[in-house]
Amino acid sequence: MAGTSERPRLAIFKSQKYIYAQVIDDAAGKTLAAASSQDKDSGAKGANAAAAKAVGELIAKRAKDKGITRVVFDRGGYLYHGNVKALADAARANGLEF
Repeated sequence: MAGTSERPRLAIFKSQKYIYAQVIDDAAGKTLAAASSQDKDSGAKGANAAAAKAVGELIAKRAKDKGITRVVFDRGGYLYHGNVKALADAARANGLEF
């Protein structure tokens, strides 16, 4: 799975303490937008569903500020369940299409 400049990749990573999301253009090798539950503007801390939802909203806002509306969703090998689903649903609800 690879992102392009016209449809970048939304990659997620979750650790025991935090959840992270990046919008990546693999063709250029650049991260276009990033958000995590460590960010002060995320509003939630930790790696729970509330934090995942906040990160999903934040990554969608930052991507839309850069003019990105369509992405390819890379769940990073995690099951589409729980925190991954919460992040994806929040990103979709805030304007990202995938």
